[in-house]
Amino acid sequence: MESRVNGYAGDGSYPASYYVASANLTPTRRSLSGVVETDVCVVGAGYSGLSTALHLAEKGYSVVVVEGARVGWGASGRNGGQIVNGLNASLHTIEKRYGPEFGGFVGGMVQEGGEIIRETVRKYGIECDLKSGNLFAVFNARQMRELEAKQELWRKYGMDDHELLGREEIRRHVGTDVYIGGMIDHSGGHMHPLNLSLGEAAAVERNGGEIYELSPVTSVNCEGDNPGITTAEGEVRCRKLVICGNAYLGKVVRPLTPRIMPVSTQMIATEPLGADRASELLPTDLCVEDTRYVLDYYRLSADKRLLFGGGTVYGGTDPSDIRSKLRPNMEKIFPGLAGVRIDYAWSGNFALSFSRVPQMGRLGPNTYFAHGYSGHGVTASHVFGRILSEAIDGDTRRFDVFSKVRWFPFPGGRRFREQYCMIGSWWYAMRDSLGV
Repeated sequence: MESRVNGYAGDGSYPASYYVASANLTPTRRSLSGVVETDVCVVGAGYSGLSTALHLAEKGYSVVVVEGARVGWGASGRNGGQIVNGLNASLHTIEKRYGPEFGGFVGGMVQEGGEIIRETVRKYGIECDLKSGNLFAVFNARQMRELEAKQELWRKYGMDDHELLGREEIRRHVGTDVYIGGMIDHSGGHMHPLNLSLGEAAAVERNGGEIYELSPVTSVNCEGDNPGITTAEGEVRCRKLVICGNAYLGKVVRPLTPRIMPVSTQMIATEPLGADRASELLPTDLCVEDTRYVLDYYRLSADKRLLFGGGTVYGGTDPSDIRSKLRPNMEKIFPGLAGVRIDYAWSGNFALSFSRVPQMGRLGPNTYFAHGYSGHGVTASHVFGRILSEAIDGDTRRFDVFSKVRWFPFPGGRRFREQYCMIGSWWYAMRDSLGV
């Protein structure tokens, strides 16, 4: 099984964003050249790849990470920076679709990703402005009932970190009158996502791993006992291969292409607001997301900007004017920000699976993959990296459970899947607006 593709990231430079402007950047690492042999080769230096590589390097494996652009260039360096526990598909949906046994399995690990992040940040002293707590905000009674059911369900699996809020209580955390209530997950949090990626990459290297940047993979051999990859100028031969390209993998591994669809989401960063004005917006410095199908999410940066995200574009294309798209949503929540200067606007892709459940499996006896976090990749990717490392180290119990979960192709195939999902998005957005 082999396929080829050209590079995907232009000259590999980071796209302009607030995160890049405030990053703990390091010099560009060398690109892959010549033949390199290693125990494990990981394709992709985002959260999935770095988590896998770090767990394996800590166990003593020789690990090589090959990245087509720069560390954290994709979704891992552009996302909302919110540590939101769970998967895109709710535990209720997972139980209903896959049965109580798999629901219980997922319920036992939904907080693990946040724990991995905190443990890694502490262990390696990663400077990424890590803070605790995230808040789910609701606009209507139906959404509030859903939060109440979520709290009850999560308690069933031993998670009791959730605090329900009424209209007056949520007002103490968010300076707006648009919400009727919400729920705090005290085990959630937020951080600077690109700095987390860069810190994890440094931790991989500290444990003896090698990372090659600006090295788009052009060919992947997934078959046989000795898989490997090639780039324009180099080759990696390995005993185990892990594919973690996610939304930016392109067609380099064709069996994975129909499993996911790239979806673009957008963010803006205001000018620095000052401590007093920022405190009026988010007095307790929690990160916030609402519970609609097409949601808004936001938080404060370390230098007191409002970082505001939302919107989706199926197929992974960028809107022509991100500022104009997101500003009305931001000003609806915070009317006092009308006319505030927007210093940064950027976009990035996440990989959507049709079931909204991430996928993990094998493409050959020694080739593994993980992808499809569907917009909840910050925590899930760190868990999947640990599970992949467990499988490569000989413990396949958790890997086997996920690898057996059935995946579903997008209706309409590759040609019409964007249109299908757009229609679905319109439908759910209408339901959100009507409160039904």
